[in-house]
Amino acid sequence: MDTTLRDGEQTSGVSFSASEKLTIAQLLLEELKVDRIEIASTRVSDGEFEAVKNICKWASDKGLLDKIEVLSFVDKGLSIDWMVKTGAKVQNLLTKGSINHLKHQLKKTPEEHFKGIAEVISLAKEKEIETNVYLEDWSNGMKNSPEYVFQFLDFLNTQEIKRVLLPDTLGVLSPSESYKYISEIKLKYPKIHIDFHAHNDYDLGVANVLEALKAGADGIHLTLNGMGERAGNAPLASVVAVINDFLPQIEISVNEKALYSVSKLVETFSGFRIPVNKPILGENVFTQTAGIHADGDSKHNLYFNDLMPERFGRKRQYALGKTSGKANIKKNLQELGLQLNEEDIAKVTQRIIELGDKKEVVTKEDLPYIISDVIHNAVLEEKIIITSYVLTHSKGLRPSTTVSVIIDGETIEEHAQGDGQFDAFMNALKKVYDSKNLELPKLTDYVVTIPPGSNSDALCETVITWKTNEKTFKTRGLDSDQTVSAIVATQKMLNII
Repeated sequence: MDTTLRDGEQTSGVSFSASEKLTIAQLLLEELKVDRIEIASTRVSDGEFEAVKNICKWASDKGLLDKIEVLSFVDKGLSIDWMVKTGAKVQNLLTKGSINHLKHQLKKTPEEHFKGIAEVISLAKEKEIETNVYLEDWSNGMKNSPEYVFQFLDFLNTQEIKRVLLPDTLGVLSPSESYKYISEIKLKYPKIHIDFHAHNDYDLGVANVLEALKAGADGIHLTLNGMGERAGNAPLASVVAVINDFLPQIEISVNEKALYSVSKLVETFSGFRIPVNKPILGENVFTQTAGIHADGDSKHNLYFNDLMPERFGRKRQYALGKTSGKANIKKNLQELGLQLNEEDIAKVTQRIIELGDKKEVVTKEDLPYIISDVIHNAVLEEKIIITSYVLTHSKGLRPSTTVSVIIDGETIEEHAQGDGQFDAFMNALKKVYDSKNLELPKLTDYVVTIPPGSNSDALCETVITWKTNEKTFKTRGLDSDQTVSAIVATQKMLNII
């Protein structure tokens, strides 16, 4: 059962609109193909009422109404009336699963509590509503008041309910405890359908679900992206992968290929961003960064495991940075359909390492620009070098530049102002050339771009068109800074002329 729309929405700062809830419900049942969804709590708000009503109408039209569940309360039938008006047909009745909660929150005896529960179950049956029962704080109940838990289960064994839902409400269980407690209950009550509901406070949610299933749990509750209160609930994607890879005797219907796309939509709707290293779903989890891993992948897939990205509708990527090496670059070149000789690959590798040392992020889409820049740069013999420059831009003052240029071994410095930093740079450069009785070509076009499709912060390309009496030509410069990339393009022009 997926409870993203109920327990997941209890993530701090998250609230789904009625239309968003309907969209997510449709994706959960039709695309992901989970078995059941818990979509709301009763009597919360008018908006929640409309959301549940819309989902139930859609589900009824599709023949899926029995898969829609709503959290309800022991409230003398108010929750039942609310459900009848929405069209919902399955209640997950919230009750107290530990003596501590019962005494201090409800201030009732077990017998008083059980009597109220029986009345709600009976009323639900009259209204043709099916009942599952949550034992809130059940895990602490098993730790501190097991006699009460078994007294409660003895009572529930006499009631017309479909499932008993056992939550680790505060995420306090270890994997061994999860196995022990579920085993004890399944041994004593083999005919009761037991659902296990894990929270992730110790980052043990997935492990606890795995052990609960080994112990015989009949159902599990999960959320997309691990959403939920505090540290969240056991995440759907991770648990699905664990079941498929470690518990082959259990067959589930969840469509792995839809996990990533539905996760991203829920991330957008909720504003709840998942970490880049979150298993299965994180942006980086199918990215090899170290060059030795990319090299191993080319040699009999040495760094692959069973979590192949294609299972989840994703692709393996090879990061470009100071640790990536030639192997990663070759992998990216293959994807782009490009081939380079070993000498050129070494040059491109060195440039990417330099960018990585500057903490710049390089993507596959940046590669053609880097290749063009590195290879064309190597062709030119640099007789003229712009050794240093100072660019200033202050409010209320004209931009200015001081530049130092080596021409045929002689260092010349000049200072100038301009309408912008690059204009000031060109004016200072003109002074340098005037001092040598040399003429600069005319700048006729200036275009700045980032590599198409790139989402990195590494590169900016400036292409400048120059015109002399004899010809028109272009030079391009590449850098993370726009003005610097224009200066790089200008130095290329100086050596061409």
